[in-house]
Parts: sequence; structure tokens; C-alpha cells
Amino acid sequence: MLKVAIVSDGPYGERAYETISQEFETSFIQVEAPAGMFVDELELEPGLVDRLSKFDLIITYILHPDLTQELVEQIHQQVGWIIVGAWRGEGFKKQLTQLGNVTAPENMCDLEENGNPVFDEFVSRFGRPEVKINCQGNKVVDIEVKRCSPCGATAFVAQEMKGKSIENLPIRAGLKIQHYPCRAPKMRLFTDDECKKEMAANLHKDAFEKALKKKE
Repeated sequence: MLKVAIVSDGPYGERAYETISQEFETSFIQVEAPAGMFVDELELEPGLVDRLSKFDLIITYILHPDLTQELVEQIHQQVGWIIVGAWRGEGFKKQLTQLGNVTAPENMCDLEENGNPVFDEFVSRFGRPEVKINCQGNKVVDIEVKRCSPCGATAFVAQEMKGKSIENLPIRAGLKIQHYPCRAPKMRLFTDDECKKEMAANLHKDAFEKALKKKE
């Protein structure tokens, strides 16, 4: 089974841990961020790299940029893939992703297969939403979540849409995301909160539209 580590230096990552641990062997690792935003010399906690090297895939929700960079640079050659869930600025993103086995998505619910076996195994269950809808007449009787957003929003929306009419179902599914607070905007700097929420809503809307075309 895929072994996943979620690393955080603050308030983010616990919800992803609760969701992902339902499918994969997952550990939540809290690290201490440096006191200041910029530091001349940064040392990782003793034993952290060795501990993380035992995992197949790492997801970081570290908000401190220097800590994120130091961790990713030291660990990326020892694991299958790294997903940077919190990053600041396109230049910083480029610096991380050029390492090769690092992804820094705009939204965690927009992950899709890329050909790497470790990453693809994870994305087979988490990333861009995918659902299967079972209907009786115009009523939704069941929704199977084939691929869930790492935060669990897809499962939340699917549960809320059960028993509802299929009329305008994709639109209502997208709107329902507003009731499951998306934290992605809070992990970016100088970004439009509504743009990120709209992206998540549209991804779920698209997933329900595709599912309705194949409904049973």
C-alpha cells in the first residue's frame, strides 16, 4: 500500500490527513517553523529527512517558504513524489517543480495522472473529482465517489446530492462547495480567493456533468 506523509508547520493538513488515511497508509507530521519569515541558515529537525525517506509520497502544507524549499530539496531524491500544497509565487513554484518529481498545483482538487507510478497511484483516488451517479427516474439514489478532492469536499457534496433531482444537479453540486470551506486561497499570497473557490466549484460541476451523461 502507498505510504503517504503529510507535513505541516501550521493549521493546514489535518483535513487532508483524515480523508487520505481512509485509502492509504498516512502519517501527519508537524514541524516547527522558524521564528522569522526570512532566515540566513536553516536546519531541519534532526531525523526528519530519515523519517520522511520511508514514505512513497510527501504532501507539504508548510507555509514558511524557506522551510518548504529546504525540505523539498533534501528529500526529493529519496521519495517517489512530492506535492507542495502551499506555495507563494510563480518563481518559487518553478524553483520547486524543476527538481523533477515535485508538483505545486493551483488547487489540490486539480491533480491528474502524469505517468509517475507513485503519483498516479495517489491520483487514482485523490485529485480532480470523479463521481458515478445512480438514478431512478429523475432522482439521485446513490453517488459513488471514484476520485475525491484531498480535502474531502467531493464526498461531502456527493452525500448532500443524494435523494435530489437531477435537474440542474451539476450547478447545485458546484454551489455546494461554498458550504465546505476551501482553504486553498489561504495558502497562497496575492491571489484572488474567489478565483480559487470558483475553480473548485467548476471542477465539481464538471464531474457531475460527466457523471450524468453516464448515469445508471
